[in-house]
Amino acid sequence: MLSKKITIAIDGYSSCGKSTFAKAIAKEFGYIYIDSGAMYRAVTLAAIRGGAVADDGVLSKSKILAMLPSLQISFMYNTSAGRFETVLNAEVVEDTIRTIAVSNLVSPVSAIAEVRTKMVRLQQEMGRKKGIVMDGRDIGTVVFPDAELKIFMTADPSVRAMRRYKELQVKGESISL
Repeated sequence: MLSKKITIAIDGYSSCGKSTFAKAIAKEFGYIYIDSGAMYRAVTLAAIRGGAVADDGVLSKSKILAMLPSLQISFMYNTSAGRFETVLNAEVVEDTIRTIAVSNLVSPVSAIAEVRTKMVRLQQEMGRKKGIVMDGRDIGTVVFPDAELKIFMTADPSVRAMRRYKELQVKGESISL
């Protein structure tokens, strides 16, 4: 057991096991697991619900920026479900943010500079409390350059492809490897 709480930053390529590893560490040490990607998914869900996405999928940057200051994103461990969950404005949205509708729009929403700035600021605020494990892109370089423990994960491309393939199959996607 760690004698003092620290911030653990886990970076790495997609589908290399960052989240699986980060969740296991957080659970072992009683830390909060923060999925940085889920934060961008939560903003995307808020944009969809708030009418910032037209029927043709075009985003209204001005509507997204208008709702951004009021968004509250946090994480909690649900003991009955045995998992870490994303909370948006006091609503658990863990399953909803993993839908195809959100997945299809998360990249353009996260590409908005003001969204990235707000999420990085929120991530850094969460890290000040210590006792967190956060995974995602640029966590050890941009978000927590001074984290007490930084891990960069990778895996062979064939392993990563198989992990993503299995993940999408579980979601019912009909794809080939």
